Amino acid sequence: MVLTEPLARLAVRRTHVLPVEIPGHWQTRAALQRQTLARGWRTAVTPADADVLAVCGVPGPEMSAVIDLVWDQLPGPRVRIEVADRGSADDALDRAAAELLDTAAQVGDARSRRQHPDTGEMDHGDMDHGDMDHGDMDHGDMDMAPSGIQLAEGAEDRDGLEMDVLHLGLGPVLAHWPAGMRLRCVLSGDVVTEATVALLDTEHRPGAGTPVVARHCDHLVDLLTLASWPHEAERARRCRDLLLDDPRDERAREQVKRLQRSVRRSRLLRWSLRGLAPLTPERLVADRLPASLAGDTYDRLQTRLQVVGELLSNRLTVDPLNVDPAALADALPGIVVGLDVAAVRLVVAGLGVDTAVPAQLGAP
Repeated sequence: MVLTEPLARLAVRRTHVLPVEIPGHWQTRAALQRQTLARGWRTAVTPADADVLAVCGVPGPEMSAVIDLVWDQLPGPRVRIEVADRGSADDALDRAAAELLDTAAQVGDARSRRQHPDTGEMDHGDMDHGDMDHGDMDHGDMDMAPSGIQLAEGAEDRDGLEMDVLHLGLGPVLAHWPAGMRLRCVLSGDVVTEATVALLDTEHRPGAGTPVVARHCDHLVDLLTLASWPHEAERARRCRDLLLDDPRDERAREQVKRLQRSVRRSRLLRWSLRGLAPLTPERLVADRLPASLAGDTYDRLQTRLQVVGELLSNRLTVDPLNVDPAALADALPGIVVGLDVAAVRLVVAGLGVDTAVPAQLGAP
């Protein structure tokens, strides 16, 4: 659909931006989100909700293919922008606003798009359907409904009855999810029975070097948002942005203290996260993961908040929560089996995965 100019100007005031974070460019994505909110715009969570597709960083070949497929899912009017670094976010959004108002360009884009793709030849690739991403899976003999929509298969349950089995992919383009990570799951009912992990474009990742405390706050934003605690997620976001501007900002330390108190006092949050993916010290050693991840998802939230406070007060000089992405990719399937999809997302957010950080990263 192409809007008239007055309607287009009105619509631009409520533009929805879908960020696609390339591994190693979380600061670019954070800056984009900050500028998006400053304009009164919104962050989209699915391609169907988006007006602007914003690629944060320079993608490798695998992520480029994913981004092209996501771009095909955006309804018009639509704009695709590349945000190379933190400093270019504002200019990129200015370009997006101008292109959304370019009626002639939008008409041309609408005419050039395939209106009725041939479902028999359509490759789902890494298309993101909201929170569901078919990935590159081989459908094989799987029954398909009209328009290529996957149907559940049947499998025998322990009691001998048949139950639905569905193949589901999470990522790599998914809100509050590690950049460039794809988790393929087999669901029996609503429970994950099998899982595999792939990290895309591993050879194209930039060198690490990240504000550690701000990155921990960014992970807190993910977990608290998914746990439906928006007020404290916003507090963590403000703390992240303060630290990105000035790692010594005293206001960030006060925000962290308030966040710690709120988490300790919330029985609902404790109930939501307690018992999710408990990890013993012995298992962490076997999986080559840091000992500081011991406990369940609620314990890991408490630990991350404690680490943030100690890093800010200079009581720690090395980040004890640094996770080797390769080790996590090996261990994650065993961690998420037995969980439902919502719990999987909480657990992954609580682990604080940074797919571009090598092992033994020190704090600044």
